[in-house]
Amino acid sequence: METPKNETFRDSIGTLTEDGKRAWVYPKKPSGRYYEKRKVVSYGLLVFLFMAPFIKIGGNQFLMFNVLERRFNIFSFPFWPQDFYLFVISMLIGVIFVTLFTVGFGRIFCGWICPQTIFMEMVFRRIEYWIDGDRNKQRKLDKQQWNAEKIKKRLLKWFIFLVISFLIANVFLAYIIGRDKLIKYVIEGPFNHLETLFPLLIFTAVFYFVFAWFREQVCIIACPYGRLQGALLDNKSIVVAYDHKRGESDNGRKKFKKNEDRKTLGHGDCIDCLQCVNVCPTGIDIRNGTQLECVNCTACIDECDHIMDSINLPKGLIRYASEDNIEHKKTFKFTPRLKGYTAILIILTGLLTGLLLLRNDVETRILRLPGQLYEHKEDNIISNVFTYKLINKTTDTIHNVSFKLRQYKGEIKLVSTSDYFSVPGQGLAEGTLFIEINKSELKGNKNKLMIEVYNNDELIETTTVNFLGPISYN
Repeated sequence: METPKNETFRDSIGTLTEDGKRAWVYPKKPSGRYYEKRKVVSYGLLVFLFMAPFIKIGGNQFLMFNVLERRFNIFSFPFWPQDFYLFVISMLIGVIFVTLFTVGFGRIFCGWICPQTIFMEMVFRRIEYWIDGDRNKQRKLDKQQWNAEKIKKRLLKWFIFLVISFLIANVFLAYIIGRDKLIKYVIEGPFNHLETLFPLLIFTAVFYFVFAWFREQVCIIACPYGRLQGALLDNKSIVVAYDHKRGESDNGRKKFKKNEDRKTLGHGDCIDCLQCVNVCPTGIDIRNGTQLECVNCTACIDECDHIMDSINLPKGLIRYASEDNIEHKKTFKFTPRLKGYTAILIILTGLLTGLLLLRNDVETRILRLPGQLYEHKEDNIISNVFTYKLINKTTDTIHNVSFKLRQYKGEIKLVSTSDYFSVPGQGLAEGTLFIEINKSELKGNKNKLMIEVYNNDELIETTTVNFLGPISYN
């Protein structure tokens, strides 16, 4: 895409003044067809975000990321520390998915799906428009002396921002510790759980800081995605773009004059009204080309379409388009890069699906007791001692669990009052057991045994152990 002659704007981010101070952004209130579609998507995602930790399927929380106990639920599938490889594959699928859409459609994730953008533009910014007014009124209010009107508006806005930040922090906490614990702590009283209350207040303060002050700086400075897109985009990627061919023509843009023949004068359709700049939430001029600050929010598209309508010119001066489309009128094609990322995504998704289908609801670990070899007993019996741990990944208690040997004739004796035990739902059972086998059954000093785990008469898991015996010189 053709770049402007003056490239100094690329030397710093768009929200800094020449002397290095913060240039506060006062975006004009957006409206238009894309904005209405974004509202539908955003509020649907907000409902999902607030409901997901409070929905249970099969007894499992729909989404949970309990990093403290290393337990994760993704779409109600539980992932334990032993399933960390599955969690890693799930995260890789997410990364590849976002990468695929970035290569094809630019920073569309940021503008339509990112929680930061949704909360900022569809919640906090709309409250600000309601209390402070649109762009010009906000600028005027900021410069205004601290009188009764300004104090009233500021306190009201800050209070609402704080309440919403507190609600977001609670939902965020539900994702981490689980909704059951959160509800329990609320019922029992927050002061009875200070170890949770303090992190909650810290989360609240962070969210308030982000949405009340840091704002678009998260997308520009803190989030690495804007810089990542520079390595992923190419001239075939569809982004929010200004059609400089049409907008500039031969003699550049020019202010609009009624009944003027712009084509004869050689001027483009851009009338230099700056409305695309005024409506931008990150304060950039989209006419300068693709920039890391652009989150593809489409506000400039809606605003430019409105201006084009008002002066009877065709819409689409700013639109979703690729560099090839603007320069050479080429349509979107499924490029080799997109095919490659799609292939990787399909392979990883198939791998994850297969591993999930093959995964058992119960995982068994039987390990030799450290420092122990074997023991001779009466009637030529060789005994080994092991520790066992059974993890139940379901929400139901599994009763009447027992162990049996496969192939070898012998006995498994638990160090307990019964040969049966129970494993609690989403819990574990552990203990010690002895395996006793006649010496004549053994083949050498190391024998691999297959141990079957039963729930009543149903085989639910198998595992292997190495059984040690005396060295045979036969």
